[in-house]
Amino acid sequence: MAVQGVLIPIGGNEDKGLELSENYTLDFVEDSILSHVVKEAGGADANIVIIPTASSIPKEVASNYEKAFGKLGCANLKVLDIRNRLQSETKETIQSLEQADAVMFSGGDQSKIAKFIGNTKAHSILAERYKNERFVIAGTSAGAMAMSEHMISGGSSQESLTKGAVHMRGGLGLIKGLVIDTHFIKRGRFGRIAEAMAIHPNLLGLGLAEDTGIVIEHGNQFKVIGSGMVLLFDPSKLTHNSHSLLPEGTPISLGNLVVHILANSDEFTIDDRKVSISPMDAEYI
Repeated sequence: MAVQGVLIPIGGNEDKGLELSENYTLDFVEDSILSHVVKEAGGADANIVIIPTASSIPKEVASNYEKAFGKLGCANLKVLDIRNRLQSETKETIQSLEQADAVMFSGGDQSKIAKFIGNTKAHSILAERYKNERFVIAGTSAGAMAMSEHMISGGSSQESLTKGAVHMRGGLGLIKGLVIDTHFIKRGRFGRIAEAMAIHPNLLGLGLAEDTGIVIEHGNQFKVIGSGMVLLFDPSKLTHNSHSLLPEGTPISLGNLVVHILANSDEFTIDDRKVSISPMDAEYI
């Protein structure tokens, strides 16, 4: 059976209609990426759970999301500030996730999501509901990166394309065919995801620009939303990849790495690697 839920990974700095920083931005709102989250969750009456686990300032970040969703008419909001694994097993956490129509993971450090939520009861509920119900899981920046099975946990953009510059670990495994990176254009992360593709040439690499996301349905098809671009890396036809043979710190060579550049409303099917570019007069979403 195909996956019934919806994933919405976002590249970071999505406009929340507030102020000018990673933690406070939000200018657009009604036509924003967050409006897509609300729409997919069933509208303004949806129960939305905000999870700021990745953030170092969870109260401030959660408050900003409450204000942003409030501007979209949402009143049924709940914050789950999970700071340790025990909190991922509590009755309150379980009940909140069972009653939610959507969850929204904030940015920050994706490793905290994997550490405090991965392989817990909370993780199990998220995965089961995503698989079997019309359940929405959205995440920005770290919250997007943690969705994948193989997750980039760190690595310098400046040192990338040398072996060992990129650090990988297990994520939540909600989407198994992708490795996701965020803030992709602004922080120059092309080389970072290229090494991830050298490590995992059976996967696709997804580089999300800021204020840009994708809506993934059936665990396979996605459409681009937002104001920026998505870079999609397909290593299935690599003609040269000696990553496994190279010593640490050695420059990496890759041949025939296919890169697609997608923008708003463009679509892609993961299984058959099919790209569908929207017509020039398509309505902006």
